[in-house]
Amino acid sequence: MNLKNYYYYFQSALSPKLCDDILNYGKKHQAEMAIIGGATNGIQNKDKLNKKEIKNIQKKRKSDIVWMNDTWIYKEIHPYIHDANRLAGWNFDWDWSESCQFTKYGIGQYYGWHCDSWQEPYQRPQNTDGTFPGEHGKIRKLSVTISLCEPSEYVGGNLEFDFRNSVDPESKKNKTTKECVEIRPRGSIIVFPSFVWHRVTPVTKGTRYSLVVWNLGYPFK
Repeated sequence: MNLKNYYYYFQSALSPKLCDDILNYGKKHQAEMAIIGGATNGIQNKDKLNKKEIKNIQKKRKSDIVWMNDTWIYKEIHPYIHDANRLAGWNFDWDWSESCQFTKYGIGQYYGWHCDSWQEPYQRPQNTDGTFPGEHGKIRKLSVTISLCEPSEYVGGNLEFDFRNSVDPESKKNKTTKECVEIRPRGSIIVFPSFVWHRVTPVTKGTRYSLVVWNLGYPFK
């Protein structure tokens, strides 16, 4: 898909207090090892992974995460997603947000090249309590990442994009990338189509905290 804008940003959009509230809330919860969708045959508990599985995951991704699905967080973020979708000219139909992912990147932690979208829509027709989840039959359309800490608190941990996203960037020679410097100021929000390839480079000093949200809609026609 050819796009005029591959990402849209709002610098320093969230207040320092709101960033602190999200940070403090995230730090109160027990973090878990981040895994890669589809790489663990449905295993979602790191305690059930063997050493080989963990090693394979951490070749691609190494970070610690906490899941959040609190209404007050979505209330603050959703207006920016709607504005970016319109102002960037995407106008994607979406109506559901997955749980927010509070992510900690310590020294040596990173996330290699990947895109957030899946090959097939979610197949979750019914919850165990008989309710129907909002993600059933939908795909990830818009991804959001938010900087929660000051740029002086870490070195490395750069968000980078590769806009030639029809091929896995890992397989390319002489690939060109773009560093998303707009995310560095605290409280900055980056919105981009979920099929765009991106990565977070290794943190070499300090700790980088971010919040990620994936937003879903029915497949493109």
